[in-house]
Amino acid sequence: MKKGDIRKFEIEGYAYEGKGISKISDEENTEKKFVVFVNGSYPGDTVEAQIIKKKKSYADAKTLNVITKSDKRTEPVCSYFGTCGGCKQQDLKYSEQLYYKQEQVKDIFQRIGGFQHLVMEPIVASENIIYYRNKLEFSFADRRWLTKAEIGDDASINDRNFALGFHIPRIFDKVLDIHECFLQSKISNDILNFTREFFKNRETPIYSTKTHEGYLRNLVIKQSQHANDLMVNLVTSDENDDLMKQYSSELQNRFPEISTIINNINQKKSQVAIGDYEKIFFGSGLINDHIGKYKFQISANSFFQTNTVQAENLYNTALEYAEIKENDIVYDLYAGAGTISIYMSDKAKHVYAFESVEPAVRDAQKNNELNSVKNVSYFLADLNKSFLPILSHFKIPKPNIIILDPPRSGMNPKTVKDLLSLKPEKIVYVSCNPATQARDIQLLCENEYELIKIKPVDMFPHTFHIENVASLRLKK
Repeated sequence: MKKGDIRKFEIEGYAYEGKGISKISDEENTEKKFVVFVNGSYPGDTVEAQIIKKKKSYADAKTLNVITKSDKRTEPVCSYFGTCGGCKQQDLKYSEQLYYKQEQVKDIFQRIGGFQHLVMEPIVASENIIYYRNKLEFSFADRRWLTKAEIGDDASINDRNFALGFHIPRIFDKVLDIHECFLQSKISNDILNFTREFFKNRETPIYSTKTHEGYLRNLVIKQSQHANDLMVNLVTSDENDDLMKQYSSELQNRFPEISTIINNINQKKSQVAIGDYEKIFFGSGLINDHIGKYKFQISANSFFQTNTVQAENLYNTALEYAEIKENDIVYDLYAGAGTISIYMSDKAKHVYAFESVEPAVRDAQKNNELNSVKNVSYFLADLNKSFLPILSHFKIPKPNIIILDPPRSGMNPKTVKDLLSLKPEKIVYVSCNPATQARDIQLLCENEYELIKIKPVDMFPHTFHIENVASLRLKK
């Protein structure tokens, strides 16, 4: 077997990121198995695949043709499936997605964390598996990604220099023109298509990452799931008030459901959908949503859990694991806009929240006021450094419980040391990356803690992403 070979494989297992596993007997030693990871295949498939990488003990391959389909497969609803970089498991039955996500978390904790006797509760399924996101971010590009069908009919392509949609994985200068996406809502698709035609008809220039000239950069749509608020945020490289007023006026006439329209002006070269400043052309510049009984104001650039309905299940799991009593002092690390802090506030004596992003702290304080919460205090803290000096400076009492929800990279080793120094009775660790979570928990359990149980929560159906909540207790 060598790179470039095309062979038939029977798929008997499943690995992370949609790679089926095929095991081939070694010709010289029949008891030894050579593993081939076949991208785009599922257990029960028989596929024709091409070897794209060959190592001593394994190979990677990509599926060219599915000869026999597994009964785990289903028909994807999206016409862009297989080209767009999102929803890569849309052709796998949702019940199977949940099973493999649970198995993935279990494998990570056993392999990386070394937790062989793991108490793992059943994964929490998402109530909605389409139209579940409250935010979608589309990109403009002056180079459109052409599908195989379009390349075959090259003479008919006359709009290859204008696209509004999603970037293809690992392709930064081209965008797949999207006309229908099943992630947010039908009205989101209508706004997307209206926006494309509005600017395309006016031949509005698109910002180029090569020349750093042009106007259009991103379209961001935020939609409340427990209210009727809808935000349209156009991200541009500079100001053009006349054009924005026309766009805003026509948007309002076409979509009366829109509650606010914003123009974020991003003058940086980096491709981020966040402006250096913003101008509001309609409404308040904010939308409102609820998690449980609590109300939250969401600005154009503030963070909010993307699956609002499932966020409540995530927070309820964290709350259940924390077992907060009325006299408990709780720390919330990586607090963001204060959603977890506020959600748990009525159970605790006081919640002290720590966050490194200053705008997020400001949003959190506003959310405190919005909900009349008096027992949550926010502190700006760089959690890549020790936050113990902040505790000392402000005379903050030691915690009974620490809840943390770090970024995908996990905790800084200094933060781990801080936790071991503080020795709270309980730690609840919420993570969007079980691999770094297992690594951090292993460090905590080497010293003072024991892992009690974990529970995955599926926030993003049809993707490989999975949230996981872990409960730790101080060893007696």
